[in-house]
Amino acid sequence: MPKKRSGGGLSTTQQAAKFLGVAALSGVVLAGIALPAAGALGLATKGTVEGFDEIPANLKTPPLSQRTTILDSKGGMIATVYSRDRTVVPLKNISPYMQKAIVAIEDARFYEHGAVDLKGILRALNRNVQTGGTAEGASTLTQQYVKNVFVEEAGDDPDKVAQATQQTMGRKVQELKYAIQVEEELGKKKILENYLNITFFGQQAYGVEAASQRYFSKSAKDLTLEESALLAGVVQSPSRYDPVNDTAEATKRRNMVLQRMADVGDISRAQADKAKATPIKLRVKKPKNGCITAVSGAGFFCDYVRHVFLTDPVFGKTKEDRAKIWNRGGLTIRTTLDPQSQQSVQGSIRNHVYKSDKVATAVTLVQPGTGKIMGMGQSKPYGFGTNETQYNYSVDKAMGGSNYGFPTGSTFKPFVAAAAIAQGKPATQVYSSPYEMPYPTVQTCDKPYVNLNGERVPNENESERGPYALKEAMEKSVNTYFIQMVEDIGLCPVAKMTDKLGVVQGNGEKLPQSPAIALGSKGLSPLTMASAYAAFANRGTYCTPVAMESVSKADGTTLPVPKTTCSQAMSPSTADTINTLLRGVVDSGTGQEAGLQSRDNAGKTGTTDARKNAWFVGYTPNMSGAVWVGSPSQSVEMEHITIGGVYQDKVYGGQVPGPIWRDAMTGALNGVPAPAFNTVDIPDPPKNDEPDRDGDRDKGHGRDKGRPGAGGKKPGDKSPFPGISISPDLIGGNNGGGHRGQTNGGTPGP
Repeated sequence: MPKKRSGGGLSTTQQAAKFLGVAALSGVVLAGIALPAAGALGLATKGTVEGFDEIPANLKTPPLSQRTTILDSKGGMIATVYSRDRTVVPLKNISPYMQKAIVAIEDARFYEHGAVDLKGILRALNRNVQTGGTAEGASTLTQQYVKNVFVEEAGDDPDKVAQATQQTMGRKVQELKYAIQVEEELGKKKILENYLNITFFGQQAYGVEAASQRYFSKSAKDLTLEESALLAGVVQSPSRYDPVNDTAEATKRRNMVLQRMADVGDISRAQADKAKATPIKLRVKKPKNGCITAVSGAGFFCDYVRHVFLTDPVFGKTKEDRAKIWNRGGLTIRTTLDPQSQQSVQGSIRNHVYKSDKVATAVTLVQPGTGKIMGMGQSKPYGFGTNETQYNYSVDKAMGGSNYGFPTGSTFKPFVAAAAIAQGKPATQVYSSPYEMPYPTVQTCDKPYVNLNGERVPNENESERGPYALKEAMEKSVNTYFIQMVEDIGLCPVAKMTDKLGVVQGNGEKLPQSPAIALGSKGLSPLTMASAYAAFANRGTYCTPVAMESVSKADGTTLPVPKTTCSQAMSPSTADTINTLLRGVVDSGTGQEAGLQSRDNAGKTGTTDARKNAWFVGYTPNMSGAVWVGSPSQSVEMEHITIGGVYQDKVYGGQVPGPIWRDAMTGALNGVPAPAFNTVDIPDPPKNDEPDRDGDRDKGHGRDKGRPGAGGKKPGDKSPFPGISISPDLIGGNNGGGHRGQTNGGTPGP
């Protein structure tokens, strides 16, 4: 929207011609005489009253763009966003001083004339001819309102704005025709109200309420005489008379308004003199627009809400339709964000990762059974400065995310286990699980995957040698166990399971079917992981994530919002089995540092190749959360690194992300009921009959269980688990020594 009223730049002769033309046209309208020659007014061959009558006069007044308010689930303010900072108010909520001031300086005869002020036109013409320039305008307040409507409708399109403000006779005639319509339909009071709500007052403030708040930090109904005169004076040229940047010019203009108010009898001379002697006193409130102003670190959630609005068809069939509604604003959006959860997320992040660290963290909390996003934050704040970003590390690329998600490491393994159990594999399933093995040939939903390059996968530690049963393999995050599991069941069941759990890559594409996905080789977002794990907590029912509870328009009507869609991804018994397995991870496995006190909880750690990413994803029956730590550019290997002021020799999923998850969940669930999981009985492997070096029996939980020389069976020996057979083709060799890294994006285990 232009910051200065257009109209200058014409010669005296041109001004005269324009005013004479408009005067003649006014005469036509008011007295019914013939129009001047058609060419003078740009009316083609129309040279009669009928020609004027044929000009369209259906002024479509668009709803004024206003600020949109984004609230949390309890009604607290998160942020305000707008393309125009405007709050529409009725005339009764605008100071009488303000009403009189704007009329006095802009159109003193407003209540006496119709759409066009012929007397004003002649006066302005005479004045401008005398001065040899454009000293005085002649547009009525109604005509100015019509022009503002055109500009408002043009939005931020520079071409449309130029068309709306072009100084052609055709445009003037059209404005006049619309002004006549407006006068007939609205009346003076409503025109004044609309004008005060639509016009630009500088400093990003549109409408008198926003201007009053910007300059004086008060409502428009409380404006004093001096303040009203100042705002009324700004309208003619918001840049020239800006009181923030040029107090002297603003004061001169204010005093001119005060003098005009006295001249027309709105105030006494004494009142005007006293007001003129009063220095300008501003209480400037800085513009607060956009997600950068969000409280409690909710800027990224705010931005996610914006992306949802602009992409979900529920808000409009096309992206243009949705953008128009969003930019028009005036919405009140109540979101799912729980203030207690959000504060806990931010508190945990601050305590564990500094924004100046080489790496970042992102945390997302989701409510099982509803899909509601309860908390979302990250260590790099929302902004444009150093160590700030506008990329949301918690979501997919299409929703404002960074890169295309992050490799998840071993946090993917529960999906493989869920697929295997759904296929009928027992929770006591045993595989030989050597320290290292080549990626096997695996059946996909289409053709078999073949390891043409001879790529190999090791476990995290050489001590991790099988055989292992599922419970211990999950607790220790044994890579080769899960590679053998996908070899056994094939990749198609895993693909179908992840599809049901809404697991897609950060670029929106489905996961490729290769064995490496069992080790979390592909990039996923924390929101995707938290939502998928929420299905375990919800006894197998997956619910799509949602961020909004309601959207209401300025007139009080409501818009539909995206609803969660819930579907059974796995049987309750399968989910209960996963819950039991993952509870063991936080009880005695790699996630012990993440374990919560006094409530059932479960989860899984993950650390990717070269320690570029570390994860912990966990849940209780009523909350699911995902924590990622790493470099958004994937350029930092997290060894010999300081994170949050604490030196880390090597970063593991349970060691850094785990405590972040624990603290975030603890605060979020404070005072919230603590229901229990439905669990199943998964027997431990039978006790080994061979005594260890101290003469005791192996308890079946030792880190070295199954390692040669530690009292266990060597790979290839007869299974030590009666009644459970191990297929010979699943027995891998022990190549001793092996290597940690692999070329297919796999992971160290924990």
